[in-house]
Amino acid sequence: MGVDDRSGTTTPEDPVAYFLQDMTFHGRTDRTKAAYKRVLRDFESFVADERGTTLPTATQRECMAWVHSLRGEHADSTVASYASYVHRFYAYMTQVGAFDSNPMALVTEEMDESIDTDPARREISIPQMRSFFADICHPYERALVGTLLKTGIRVGECCNLDLRDVHLDDSEVQTAYQIEHRGALDGRPDSLYIASDPAKGEVYNGEERTASNKRKRDTVIPIDGGLKRLLKAWLAIRPDTQSSAEPLFCSTSEWGKRATPSMVRTIVAEQAGKRGWYREGGDASENVTPHYFRHFFTTHLRDRTGDRGVVKYLRGDVATDIIDTYTHNWGDRVREVYEANVYDLL
Repeated sequence: MGVDDRSGTTTPEDPVAYFLQDMTFHGRTDRTKAAYKRVLRDFESFVADERGTTLPTATQRECMAWVHSLRGEHADSTVASYASYVHRFYAYMTQVGAFDSNPMALVTEEMDESIDTDPARREISIPQMRSFFADICHPYERALVGTLLKTGIRVGECCNLDLRDVHLDDSEVQTAYQIEHRGALDGRPDSLYIASDPAKGEVYNGEERTASNKRKRDTVIPIDGGLKRLLKAWLAIRPDTQSSAEPLFCSTSEWGKRATPSMVRTIVAEQAGKRGWYREGGDASENVTPHYFRHFFTTHLRDRTGDRGVVKYLRGDVATDIIDTYTHNWGDRVREVYEANVYDLL
């Protein structure tokens, strides 16, 4: 092993300790670091004891074998979370030049895709979903559900959106909300910025968050005309909030409180229940939930475009090389493909 000189050009003696120290520098909480340490040390022991290799030299096969070893002992969601920890570890070590590649990238991509293409899930057509959406009346609920359906973002990512993450090319909105959007949205009107940074229990943009964004990289997602109308209608009645972060979505019953995943799941359960699409105790194959909307978005947009790369970019769960390609070609390819193929809810 090389000497860790913090230059990013050598492999540290203890890669896990190196990563955890950098997490400290980046302000991660002790609880977050403890969770990463436990998972990463378990993975490190597995590749050494079961596969006879090390973290820098582990391959996709070692990652797949470790994920397989977790199944049966943990729920699918827990396995996915643990795999994401290892993915982020490798992504960071690769980015700083300590490792040559990220062997967990393809494994987590395939895990995400297998979850969202589960053939046992309820099948809902676009006309059926459009009819479901038409029955939602309140601008707040319409904007929330519409954002999930039209972008495929996770419920936590939706709740973590701040006004600065939205660039609507509309003079009335800009007059009412004189908040500068992110620099990453300059030249990209009518778009959302989904960051990878927010983490549950940590302060982000001046506010402690109740959910984590599980996105592997920051992503800019187009807002089409239909979603723009929904967001504008919501912003016209959005209550003032006490948070300096200025959340995009905030409760109208708990006046001004940032929307939480629990609130959104309750809204979706109530609306889906009216259609017989949700019952208490039902499993993922039966119930329509916020995560089902991500599955719906993925399935229908993939079928319509035939372009898996663009869909993976929008989902935010692609490898670095793929996401960089679409990031650099965002204006041409992503918006063009998205607007030509995304379904209409109105």
